[in-house]
Amino acid sequence: AVYTIEEMLALHLPHFETVAKNLFVRDAKKRNYYLLVAPHDKQVKLTDFACRAGTTRLSFASQEDLQEILGLYSGAVSPFGILNDREHRVHVYMDSSFSGSMIGVHPNDNTATVWMKTQDLIHLLRDYGTEVHVVPVGEVD
Repeated sequence: AVYTIEEMLALHLPHFETVAKNLFVRDAKKRNYYLLVAPHDKQVKLTDFACRAGTTRLSFASQEDLQEILGLYSGAVSPFGILNDREHRVHVYMDSSFSGSMIGVHPNDNTATVWMKTQDLIHLLRDYGTEVHVVPVGEVD
C-alpha cells in the first residue's frame, strides 16, 4: 500500500507521468464537496481553485465525510469512489492536462493503480450522473 504520491513514485511504476493525485475537499459550510484530480506533479492551491470555481473557502474534507460519502479511507481517494456517491454530492474537477491521454488512479484501494483513457473515466463518471468539469486544477511546481 502507498499513501502518498512520493511513496508511489519510489516504486518506479510504468507511466508514472500519468498518475493522478486526488484531493477530496469541501466548502466552508460543508454544503458542497469536490474531488480535484490533478497530475501528481502539479500543485493545487485551494484558495486559487476556489476563486476559479466560484465557491467559498475550501478545506480538506474529514475522514468521516470521506468514508460516508465516497466509502474510502485516507490514502485511497480515487475518482472510482464517486461510484459510491449515491446522492451525487461530489463535483469532480479533472485537470485539463489529462485530456486526450491516459490517467492512472487507485481502484478504491491504495495497493494498485489502474491506467485507462481519461475520456473513458470521464464518460464512466458522467454516465453515473456525476458532474465532471475538465479545467485547469493545478499549477506546475
